[in-house]
Amino acid sequence: MPAKKTAKKADIKDLVIRVCVGTGGLAAGSQEVMDEFGSQLKSHGIKAEIVKKCVNKTGCRGFCAKDVLADVILNDKSETYQLLTPEMVSRIVEEHIVNGSPVKEWLVGPEYHAFHDKQTKILLKQCGHIDPEDIDAYIKIGGYEGARKIFSLEPSEVIEEIRASGLRGRGGAGFLTGLKWELCSKAEGSPKYIICNADEGDPGAFMDRSVIEGNPHSVIEGMVIGGYAIGANYGYVYIRAEYPLAIQRLKIAISDARKKGFLGENIFKTKFDFDIKIKEGAGAFICGEETALIASIEGKRGMPRAKPPFPAHKGLWGKPTVINNVETLSTLPTIITQGAKWFSSIGTEKSKGTKVFAITGKIKNTGLIEVPMGMSLREIVYDIGGGCEKNCALKAVQTGGPSGGCIPASHIDMPVDYESLMAIGSMMGSGGMVVMDDTTCMVDMAKFFLSFTQNESCGKCTPCRIGTKRMLEILTRITNGKGREGDIELLLELGNSIKLTSLCGLGMSAPNPVLSTIRFFRDEYEAHIRDGICPAAVCKALRIYTVSVELCKMCGKCFKACPSAAIAWEKKQPAKIDKGKCIKCGACYEACPFNAIL
Repeated sequence: MPAKKTAKKADIKDLVIRVCVGTGGLAAGSQEVMDEFGSQLKSHGIKAEIVKKCVNKTGCRGFCAKDVLADVILNDKSETYQLLTPEMVSRIVEEHIVNGSPVKEWLVGPEYHAFHDKQTKILLKQCGHIDPEDIDAYIKIGGYEGARKIFSLEPSEVIEEIRASGLRGRGGAGFLTGLKWELCSKAEGSPKYIICNADEGDPGAFMDRSVIEGNPHSVIEGMVIGGYAIGANYGYVYIRAEYPLAIQRLKIAISDARKKGFLGENIFKTKFDFDIKIKEGAGAFICGEETALIASIEGKRGMPRAKPPFPAHKGLWGKPTVINNVETLSTLPTIITQGAKWFSSIGTEKSKGTKVFAITGKIKNTGLIEVPMGMSLREIVYDIGGGCEKNCALKAVQTGGPSGGCIPASHIDMPVDYESLMAIGSMMGSGGMVVMDDTTCMVDMAKFFLSFTQNESCGKCTPCRIGTKRMLEILTRITNGKGREGDIELLLELGNSIKLTSLCGLGMSAPNPVLSTIRFFRDEYEAHIRDGICPAAVCKALRIYTVSVELCKMCGKCFKACPSAAIAWEKKQPAKIDKGKCIKCGACYEACPFNAIL
């Protein structure tokens, strides 16, 4: 065997390796990949201290479908590898780093660049590029310059700058951030508080978690700006305990910020005091609602209360409080440094700036994206997301989390902004976006989302506690093949009543998935109730499996998979299903590689 070529110091002086070590990357094995890079570099004679400097962790790179992702930057030329495993690292080190020839078949392809090209990154610009545990890396790219700048302004001038930017809250209803701050700043009472709402609990949503994991100092800096503007000396980050990596990196960031004099007493050598505490939540979805969140911080059961008074006037411990989510706060440093005019030039007339979305579901390019407000749903799904998996037809896109609505493919060219989503019966929410194809049953999907919100209802108000329960019972009956005439009308009546009479935003929006699917996919509800058929063949009780003689390749895989001996098959003969024995488990449907089971 030929001896390994030993790299000289000159060869690696400009070497940087960046590995995605967000939660998604870790799940795909990024820590093992990172460790292997270190091991392989050392085996080529590169000193440990140089290896430590060269191999860097980053937060989420966005294109989660391609994890593990890693950049190798050698002599100012960057190449990105995808789908890495530890076994691939030795060849990359040998051929690329030592001999200067990238392993081309492992590099990202055109779909990676297409995924990023149409995005406009403000929040996510540094996620995936800087070490989230290194405060100096954040400072090097301009971090904390926004916080420094505000001390040359009056608090009212900072508020006016945020108002002029048109920034709206990114956590739900889209209330104007500057207006909320102004109300709190003028409210009587002290001390005042600013709270970062990081209690992200929507199924399929990971925007806030990824921002904290990838760039925690942007959140801290945003809280400093907000605290100064409203006159708050204390801040809380309310984050669910299920985010251990985000919590760990946030703790490191807060500790380092204190050491630098960016938190604590007389921050940035001024007379302003400001510090932050972390409050770990137990994972209740309802605690994303601001008054329930406040109750949880106070040590009470997380349940909402009636408003007014609003938290801006009477919040944490009865004092004026501003609550902004992670995305809102992380946007603030850039607005302060780049200016309100610059930020407001992005997006639409009423929806300014960019929005981060987690695109999941039946889509090829799952991941985290940041796009200008007003971009069409078509561009997001097809140009960035790559379209549906297996080239299936798009059926709908659900936005706004479990309380959002389902937008049919016929509205694919609609702009994605606050007003357009509300008009169609959905909402922006925190930014979850679930793509559904023609294999999705919309009745079953509505049941899934409603079961989540019904389970997460705190039970304080009757409309939400009882109303969502009754709606879920009706949906369950329909998907079990026991739907009745009048069920659709009853769902509409219940849903609209719950929206009008619930105490908080959870109950007010919980019926949205049901109401929107009835509005756009009523024929599927009718097929379940009147015809006893699930058009998508998803609802077990309504499945009637048959074998297509034209498509059957007589392979016998369905016969072998059937647990109830309901399939008759002989070699060179198409399979047949005995409906009397069929238990409708779907094993044959899953086993058939030719889509011959209908």
